[in-house]
Amino acid sequence: MNNRYDFLYLFDCKDANPNGDPDAGNLPRLDAETGQGLATDVMLKRKIRNFIEQTTDQKIYFKEFAVHNHQHAEAYKALDLGDPAKAKRAEIDKAREWMCQNFYDVRTFGAVMSTKVNCGQVRGPAQLSFARSIDPIVSSEHAITRTSVTDEKDIEKERTMGRKFTIPYGLYKAQGFVNPFLADQTGFSDEDLELLFTALENAFQFDQSAARPAGSMNPRALIIFKHDSKLGNAPSSKLLEGITVTKNEGVEIPRCFSDYTVTIPEDLRTYCADKKIEIIERI
Repeated sequence: MNNRYDFLYLFDCKDANPNGDPDAGNLPRLDAETGQGLATDVMLKRKIRNFIEQTTDQKIYFKEFAVHNHQHAEAYKALDLGDPAKAKRAEIDKAREWMCQNFYDVRTFGAVMSTKVNCGQVRGPAQLSFARSIDPIVSSEHAITRTSVTDEKDIEKERTMGRKFTIPYGLYKAQGFVNPFLADQTGFSDEDLELLFTALENAFQFDQSAARPAGSMNPRALIIFKHDSKLGNAPSSKLLEGITVTKNEGVEIPRCFSDYTVTIPEDLRTYCADKKIEIIERI
C-alpha cells in the first residue's frame, strides 16, 4: 500500500439502542458531562466483521464461539511447524504471518495471539475511534411483557416484565486511520481497504435485531482523505476537524439526518488540493 488514509464516518440511530453498556443495564452509552452519546470502536469493528463474514469468503478471527488456540493450531499444522509448546521465535513469526494471510480482521485490525498456542502479536493498520453523537441524546426506557415463561414452576404467572432502552435520535461521528507502514507488515492490501470501506457503507444492513430494528441505524457519510504518500501530506486533525456537521436553521431537536448539513468547506478542499490529498465521498 502506497498511501496513507484518514476518514470520517457518520451514522445515525433512531428509536433504537446503538451500543448498550452491559455495566449499566444495557443503557445507551453516554458522556455524563456533555450528554452526548457514545459508541465504541469495538461495536463498529463487530459490524465490519459480521458483514465481511456473511458476504465474502474471508475468514474472521474474532467471531462467535471461536476458540483462538484452535485457530492458532491451524497455522502450526498448515506450516508443519511442530509442537507449539516448543516453538522458537522463527516458528512464531511464521505462524503470525500465516494468521495475517488467512484472517481478514487480523491483518486489518491486529490481534494479540500470544496465548498457549503462540502466534505472536499483530498491530493492525486500520483503526477506528469511539463514535460520539453531534448533539446530546436522551435515553428512553420502555417496559415490555412476555406471556410465556422459561421454567415450568412459573406457569401460573400471567406474564413477566422486562425493560428496553432506546434513543429517539442521534447522529454519531467516528474517525478512522489507515497506516500504510503497518499494512506492509500485515499484508493489508488495496483490495482489503476497499472491502473495509464497503463494509462501513453497509455496516448495519445485515445487523437488524430487536434492539436495532430494520432501518433504525444507517450510514450517512464516509469521507476519505487519500494522501499521495505513505507518510502523509497533512495532520489528520487538520483534515478531519475541518469537516463541519451542523443543525439546520430552525431545528432545535433533531429527529432525522435531514435536520443536519455536512460540509467540506472550500478552504479545506483548496488546502487538500495544494497538499495533493484526494477527497473521496463514498456516501
